[in-house]
Amino acid sequence: MVKALDIFSGFSVNDIPAAKAFYADTLGLQVTDGPMGNLDLALPSGSHVFIYPKDDHTPATFTILNLVVENIDDAVDELNAKGVKTDIYDDPNLPTDAKGVLRGKDVDRGPNIAWFLDPAGNVVSVLEN
Repeated sequence: MVKALDIFSGFSVNDIPAAKAFYADTLGLQVTDGPMGNLDLALPSGSHVFIYPKDDHTPATFTILNLVVENIDDAVDELNAKGVKTDIYDDPNLPTDAKGVLRGKDVDRGPNIAWFLDPAGNVVSVLEN
């Protein structure tokens, strides 16, 4: 068995300055420059995410980060006020409302959740605790 000393996740972006501005300024997360032209995203739990540049980046089609929030409507309103579009899916299997929120708690389908894209096109979400 592999004895891991630490574990972290990572994802690629095509524009490091745009990613830094989005994650730090728009989302209000702690982001620092890394030693290899990358970014270090500090999570509230103490973990870190490695964000690295990739010239031939292809956006992730799955959710790369889930931000747990107390109130989904407040979070979505704040994101929308900052120009972040949360109504990104038109899928009958993900029935979202006009704000882009899947009201999962109302229909026993998991948490209330809204998805949006980072500047590189990766999928991110806010979900209600």
